[in-house]
Amino acid sequence: MGGAVNTQPRTIGILGAGKVGTVLARLAVAAGYRVLIAGSGDPSKIALTIEVLAPGATATSVERASADADVVILALPLGKYRTIPAAALAGKLVIDAMNYWWEVDGAREDLTDLSTSTSELVQNHLSASRVVKAFNHMGYHDLDEAPQLAGTAGRRAIAIAADDAQDLQVVETLVDAFGFDPVIVGPLADGIRLQPGSELFGANLTAAEVTHTLAGFPRSELGQRVALARLDDERQVA
Repeated sequence: MGGAVNTQPRTIGILGAGKVGTVLARLAVAAGYRVLIAGSGDPSKIALTIEVLAPGATATSVERASADADVVILALPLGKYRTIPAAALAGKLVIDAMNYWWEVDGAREDLTDLSTSTSELVQNHLSASRVVKAFNHMGYHDLDEAPQLAGTAGRRAIAIAADDAQDLQVVETLVDAFGFDPVIVGPLADGIRLQPGSELFGANLTAAEVTHTLAGFPRSELGQRVALARLDDERQVA
């Protein structure tokens, strides 16, 4: 997975102009980043929406948002991850903020397989990109209302799962700039600890509380099911 790491990104591309995408666009604009946001079709169809909901961001095509951005955030329905243009994102740092919702995505065995995190599926599709999991476990209302300056008492936290230390550092900086304390989860495989069904998902917590919740994951019902699924997967491979 080639491509130089831009440790000081200036342009954020967001694929997905729904509730999460527009909230993240507002946070990025407020943090001083140039923001390009794309929906699934003609940019003109979302231009007014972006002007109202994310002033300062630019509605554009998926191709331009992918090509011109230093970091790209995926805020699409997870079920559409195979439609994400892998070639356009080659060499890019990509933040996966997507979640599986059966009401939107339909019943999908691949997206409910506990032997792997959904971000690993995204990474397999975007094989020439570097995928990091972040911004998915907090509700969009809380994302919109909770940002605070670093050092503020009770500042809320965003958990991050990544395989590469440099990429992790870049996303930590973005999370802080967006108004949240970054908390490192572990490798991308541990992104499953942030997915729907986990105790952290949907919570609005401080860094200490996020760390405590993550530590309890192996003892949780989901954590035990994940451990069994991955053990079975290892046995099948062996």
